[in-house]
Amino acid sequence: MAPAKAVLTSKAPKPIPQLSQAVVYNGMVYCSGSLGIDPATGKMIEGTVKDRTRQVFKNVSAVLEAAGSSLKNVVKVNMFLTTMDNFAAMNEAYDEFITAEPKPCRTCVAVAQLPFGSDVEIECTAYLDAPSAKL
Repeated sequence: MAPAKAVLTSKAPKPIPQLSQAVVYNGMVYCSGSLGIDPATGKMIEGTVKDRTRQVFKNVSAVLEAAGSSLKNVVKVNMFLTTMDNFAAMNEAYDEFITAEPKPCRTCVAVAQLPFGSDVEIECTAYLDAPSAKL
């Protein structure tokens, strides 16, 4: 079995030294929690939780793509909100990005605090795309 491989792309926020953006292992991609940070500026997106959720999915999509996967391959999503008052708005953005069937398994919990003052953090697990057939 091949060893685990870290994923790193400049199209998503640079990870802190203690973690990888994602790890590929045994045909799966395990993505770290992502925040609504613009990778070009390194700053949190201003606006609403819906705006930051959209940025999270742009970031996660870039990481999955760098790993050889995509949002359509996501099988599990863990979501963290600082208040369940943001649940409906977060779901609206979620529905814009998670469109494939079957829908992933999902957990959403409210937490007291998230890194860098964020109000939403999302992590996911996806399977790799099948390798292209060689002609």
